[in-house]
Amino acid sequence: MPTCKSCDNEVDQLISVKVEGKTKKLCEDCADRAREASEVAEASESVVQGMMGFKGRR
Repeated sequence: MPTCKSCDNEVDQLISVKVEGKTKKLCEDCADRAREASEVAEASESVVQGMMGFKGRR
């Protein structure tokens, strides 16, 4: 059985998720958490850039 790289639990199936520019194979729970964290980080970066008057993207 495959093992999740994040929580070290054996699972039936791993899901490929792109986290911080790198593709990782995680279980469903860890993949959901990684997606949520990525979305929150992107939204907070956007807000900070808006406050500072930054017009472009990275």
